[in-house]
Amino acid sequence: MAVLAVAGLVLVTTYVGAADARALNDQEPREVYLVTAPIPEGTPVKDFGESIAVHTVPAAVVPDGALSSLDGQSGKVAGVDLQPGEQLLDSRLVDPQALEAPGTVPVPEGLQEVTVQLDAPRVVGGQLAAGDRVGFFVSFEGDDSRQSRTAKDLDKVLVTSVQGAPSSAAPAAGESGAETTGSGAPAVPEGTMLVTFAVNADTAEKIVYASEFGRIWLSLEPEDAEENANGATREDFS
Repeated sequence: MAVLAVAGLVLVTTYVGAADARALNDQEPREVYLVTAPIPEGTPVKDFGESIAVHTVPAAVVPDGALSSLDGQSGKVAGVDLQPGEQLLDSRLVDPQALEAPGTVPVPEGLQEVTVQLDAPRVVGGQLAAGDRVGFFVSFEGDDSRQSRTAKDLDKVLVTSVQGAPSSAAPAAGESGAETTGSGAPAVPEGTMLVTFAVNADTAEKIVYASEFGRIWLSLEPEDAEENANGATREDFS
């Protein structure tokens, strides 16, 4: 009797499985990728690995953009946190730059970010933008053993972010006795600005030291700008 019971169970299971397969065939089955383990935002597609797997599901539950292949997704990353059980959609895979905050640029591999606070005149009149390269001038007060000196010790430092107080437009005629020139010149920023750089560890130390004990002035320095490390003292102006 036990053998007959087991045989009956096998027949029932086989029949149910076959019935499920027939039902799935009737619903136009499609293969899609399902997320099988949590995938954090920003994870490269190439690192999804076993966190996704191909499953066959009824076409009726497959949304537009569901992926059955990763062809064409090279170089992309998860644009949001992906949760187990959801279908992998092409709209959830984005270029890495899409995750960068507005007004910033990616930090090159191996570098770190450091921020200094400066008045607008020391930041090229407040006209710097993320992605610019700057020269880094530092002035130190003299003492009994050395005279005051200014030197451009760092060249072509990458700016990754610039934050500043809102610019104040020039007053119109009659508001404060001033007249606009109509030249279209940029308005003068008010207050201080935060400038963030991508640098290696040694350069980060120099920037922090200069911010703590010296005075910093930045120049906009394109790739073909001349470099000079001579420095300047009072004697250069005599």
